[in-house]
Amino acid sequence: MTRILADLPDDDIQWLDARAAEEGKSRASVLREAVASFKAQSRASRRSDWIARGAGYWKDRADIGDAVDYQRTIRDDRTPYDQV
Repeated sequence: MTRILADLPDDDIQWLDARAAEEGKSRASVLREAVASFKAQSRASRRSDWIARGAGYWKDRADIGDAVDYQRTIRDDRTPYDQV
């Protein structure tokens, strides 16, 4: 594990110390949890961003056709469930 040096405002340090005392943890432990939480949120937002950016990406393509029609076409040769 690597140590870091960070300058924080006094009121943030007071809040951090109070939070650590409430949870019965060290200041460093609370900071590690905060960084892990921030990292997880950052990853989640990046995952959803690419979905939002790609939505409708091919909507103007005339050569692709309707996806539902395509699915029905490739499933035409299957035996219907009620006949299985």
